[in-house]
Order: sequence, then structure tokens, then C-alpha cells
Amino acid sequence: MDVGQKVRVCRIRDRVAQDVIKKLGKVGEIKGYKMTDGSAIGLVVTFDDQSSTWFFEDEIELVS
Repeated sequence: MDVGQKVRVCRIRDRVAQDVIKKLGKVGEIKGYKMTDGSAIGLVVTFDDQSSTWFFEDEIELVS
């Protein structure tokens, strides 16, 4: 997945704050990458409400 692509949040694998859970099913745009714990890379996604958070690649899907 690349910066600028539109994605939909399709699952959330960890327990997170309620505001992140509300992003499930929402479409956003990949704005960058985030190093997580040294073994994975997250994707920073920004949404229409200007909020952003990061997700693992298996938590989002490309929107065509």
C-alpha cells in the first residue's frame, strides 16, 4: 500500500480507544508510515474529519 491511496478500516486487532473503534468501516487516505515495535510497519491514515491514526496493513483494505 502506498501514500495517497484510499483505504477502508476492515478490522481492528487490538483493544483500542473508542474513537479508534468508531473508524471501523470508514474510508481514509494513507498519509505515511509508522515504525511500531521494530517488527512491523503501520500505515498512518487520515480521515475526512481530519483525525488520523495508524493501522497494520491487515486491518485496512484498498478502496477501488
